[in-house]
Amino acid sequence: MTFQYIFWDNDGVLVDTERYYLQANREALLKVGIVLSKAQFARISLSEGRSVFDLAKAQGLPEQTIDDLRSWRDARYAELLGNEELTLAGAREVLTELYGKISMAIVTSSQKSHFDIIHRRTGLLPFFDFCLTREDYVSSKPAAEPYLLALQQSRQREEKVLVIEDSPRGLAAAKAAGLTCWVIPGEHTIQQDFADADRVLRSLDEIPALIL
Repeated sequence: MTFQYIFWDNDGVLVDTERYYLQANREALLKVGIVLSKAQFARISLSEGRSVFDLAKAQGLPEQTIDDLRSWRDARYAELLGNEELTLAGAREVLTELYGKISMAIVTSSQKSHFDIIHRRTGLLPFFDFCLTREDYVSSKPAAEPYLLALQQSRQREEKVLVIEDSPRGLAAAKAAGLTCWVIPGEHTIQQDFADADRVLRSLDEIPALIL
């Protein structure tokens, strides 16, 4: 099968940000006495595609309190993202090898404000034809909408598109959109179920040899 387009997830695939998102969520929930574990974060956020603030809702906290915690979390996450260059090892080299041979886009659940901070230092965005962030669609992963929108924007048929993901919710979104999906499990998703993936890879470095 010859792919004409790659849709890349962002966090955990191209950039090392999930540890900071976990930290910001943990600090926010601690303000109301809730301790968020890595396992909970992986299950709720990366597998089920829900908000970890559901833990606060389950304890009966008022909606305004939860909204305030979410706003604090977003600001804290932005602060953490600005501390360093976040490109994952091998990402720039792989994108450089693929560039000009196959079209590429990013499809992420990140808010645009966070996405812009992340890529302020990476220099990766010129590799991509377009990038879709959380504000571009109504229903986030694991819903199919983000990838269906990307498919429409790419003007490609489903069988010509490959998705690279690292989470169960991303895999579910890609498959719901009828797309081939390869998964590269990360620190927070290594124990998750990827039985529906078309391939499970060890690293980004494997990709060029498999598709060029």
